[in-house]
Amino acid sequence: MPRAAVLGSPIRHSLSPVLHRAAYAALGLEGWSYDACEVDEARLPGFVASLGAEWAGLSLTMPLKRAVLPLLDEASEVVRQTGAANTLVLRGGRRVGDNTDVAGIAAALAERGAGVPQRAVVLGGGATAASALAALAAMGAGQVTLVTRRPASAHELAPVAAAAGVRAAPAAWDPPSVATLLGGADVVVAAATAGAADGVAAALRAPVRGVLLDVVYDPWPTALAAAWERAGGEVASGLDLLVHQATHQVLAMTGAQASTAALVEPMRTAGLAALAARAG
Repeated sequence: MPRAAVLGSPIRHSLSPVLHRAAYAALGLEGWSYDACEVDEARLPGFVASLGAEWAGLSLTMPLKRAVLPLLDEASEVVRQTGAANTLVLRGGRRVGDNTDVAGIAAALAERGAGVPQRAVVLGGGATAASALAALAAMGAGQVTLVTRRPASAHELAPVAAAAGVRAAPAAWDPPSVATLLGGADVVVAAATAGAADGVAAALRAPVRGVLLDVVYDPWPTALAAAWERAGGEVASGLDLLVHQATHQVLAMTGAQASTAALVEPMRTAGLAALAARAG
């Protein structure tokens, strides 16, 4: 029986099993299993080393996107660019790393009408912010304002921006100033943890005309997403990102001959149903 799983810590909240199983059903794949495994950085090397021939691949969430890098035999150009991998595919006995978050971010933004970013902003300084920089560069952005709570985070992401071919202009995390900055943006990626941007949301004033992707999907909507929508902007959710990036993971792990577009709606429908069930 072919196996795959999502690893992380904590992992109980993950929607990945729901999404991947929905994709397997849509593709008519029988006998495939996809689970959620609680694995932290310390346990990751041993877990990966123990994988048998039945394993097709792994999805990786925090805190493992950077911790997995030394365990890879091969890494995609996107992984080398961002310094993060959210996907490990087992291929011919080799561990091949990829970062499907980049394609997922670009697709989620485009789905809500984002074009070539002229005034792009990223909130956050972690691995997902790195993927956002690469995604915005791929969409044609020449400069991105990077808002981080720690100045050191902007410094750490400078090589990522340089590798992606985009200039990252650092800005301080001062909620009123950030809210003003967002008001003039055409694309915003909020790549911070749940609740981190609540102060920015409280300071946001209408109108806004850009597209916001908030990578959080539970609880939803976030304060920032709700404020953005009230102010007139378009919103993409963390579920949109999760679905779009997962379509690439499914095809890479299974080898199925299908388009990513064919999987989006079955996976999103399953994700929305799971979130509704959680809400009770």
